[in-house]
Amino acid sequence: MSTKINSLLEEIKSLTLLEAAELVKQMETTFGIDASAVATAAPAVQVETKKEEKTEFALVLSQVPADKKINVLKVVRTITGLGLKEAKELVDSVPKTLKEGLSASEAEQLKTQLTEAGAQVELK
Repeated sequence: MSTKINSLLEEIKSLTLLEAAELVKQMETTFGIDASAVATAAPAVQVETKKEEKTEFALVLSQVPADKKINVLKVVRTITGLGLKEAKELVDSVPKTLKEGLSASEAEQLKTQLTEAGAQVELK
C-alpha cells in the first residue's frame, strides 16, 4: 500500500463515530453514491468456525473418601513429587489442582491412577 493510503487509513481510524458518519454522508454527496447499497451488495462471506480443541488440561482432585485417603495420598505423592506432609495437606484441602498444562493423554492417565485409588478427579 502506498504511504498516502496508509495515512488516510490512519486518519479514518482516529475518527469518532459521529465524524465517521459525517464522512460517509459527505462521500455519498460528493461522489453520488449510496453507501448502504454498497454494504448490502457485498457478497456474504461464510466463516467456518472451528471448534478449538483443548490441548492443555489441569488435573483437579475434587473429593477423597476417608477410607481411600492413604491410597490416594500415595498416588498424589507419585504424581506431584511432594513429601508426605505436603501431600497430606493437599489431599485434606480438596478441591485442589494437582497439575496444570497436561496433554490429554497424560491427564487421562493420571486421572485413571487417581480414580483407581478411590479419588474423584476432574479435568479442566
